[in-house]
Amino acid sequence: MSGECVSNDMVVEKRSFVTDNYSDSMPLSQLGPGERGRVMAVEGGHGIRQKLLLRGLFEGSIVRMISCYGPVTIEVDRNTVSIGRGMAQKVIVRRV
Repeated sequence: MSGECVSNDMVVEKRSFVTDNYSDSMPLSQLGPGERGRVMAVEGGHGIRQKLLLRGLFEGSIVRMISCYGPVTIEVDRNTVSIGRGMAQKVIVRRV
């Protein structure tokens, strides 16, 4: 499964979601270690958007996946940020 950090069941479910709404985009948690992506959208309310904004994650940000096992650890603007898997599922990215 090309280094993705999700189970097969989750990939099938996510692909149908991604195909419906964002064409070639995917949840942040599906990036493999070392891959880069541009944040296209944050799905969620004001609270989650605010938490992610304070960590440097907003639409247009470029992120690099460091680790997707346990909490998702990414690099944003030369800063290392760890977020929970649920929060990472709400961040929609496109590979760059």
